[in-house]
Amino acid sequence: MTAHAVPPSSAIEVGATSVARGQTFTVTQTVYNDRDFTIVGGKAGLYAKETSLPAMVDLVSCPGAYACDTLGVSVRGGVHDVPPGESRTVTFTFRVKDDAPLGTITLQHQFIGENYAFEILDGPALTITDVPQIADVAVSMTASVRTVVTARITYTVTVKNNGPADATGVRVVGTYPAGLVYAGSTCTRVGTTRSVNCDIASLASGASATRTFSADTGLLTVGSLTASAQRTASSPDDPVATNDKATRSCTAVTGLIVRC
Repeated sequence: MTAHAVPPSSAIEVGATSVARGQTFTVTQTVYNDRDFTIVGGKAGLYAKETSLPAMVDLVSCPGAYACDTLGVSVRGGVHDVPPGESRTVTFTFRVKDDAPLGTITLQHQFIGENYAFEILDGPALTITDVPQIADVAVSMTASVRTVVTARITYTVTVKNNGPADATGVRVVGTYPAGLVYAGSTCTRVGTTRSVNCDIASLASGASATRTFSADTGLLTVGSLTASAQRTASSPDDPVATNDKATRSCTAVTGLIVRC
């Protein structure tokens, strides 16, 4: 029998390790109950080891928590009761205060309950700078056609990071035309809609990545067919909005004859 490692009582992932005054960043915290009793009134707690975290950042949002607030030198997100062997995840979004001290701090995190508190754990370092970190993520798009019973249009989305900083958490949403039938992608389809989420975890400055999605015509498909690809998220801030979206139009003469 293979033994599985028990998750830590708290773990965090930081969206950016260097942020400027006035910019936002995320901290995703997962707490886990490895005790043999329920943690009552569980909370995900965040601290700055060297100073007060609320003195440096403003709390913007905390999806995954039923409520979040600051308490003394910490920020906390409530996750209700957590039975043994269960986990909860909260994603905090913070904005660095305009007068936050420059330099590097160590983020700390803790799983706290009304009846039990786990140890405070050290997390990654976060550097506050006065130079905004930006990454211009540009989107372009091509289309190709293959005919079998009907025509299949494959859209290729190219995502390029023009820098100067590396980009993380990139999401481009591709949408294919009405009347076509989804035929697969290297992205994730959004339910039964005509959209796909093309996610790129990280993209170095100057680097590019491609994703594809395909759709089939019907026998009665005719006319103009326009697909699109739109950047909807990336970190750090994207300073150029004009290259965030691309479209590609094809024309169906019949369901078998499509020109792109």
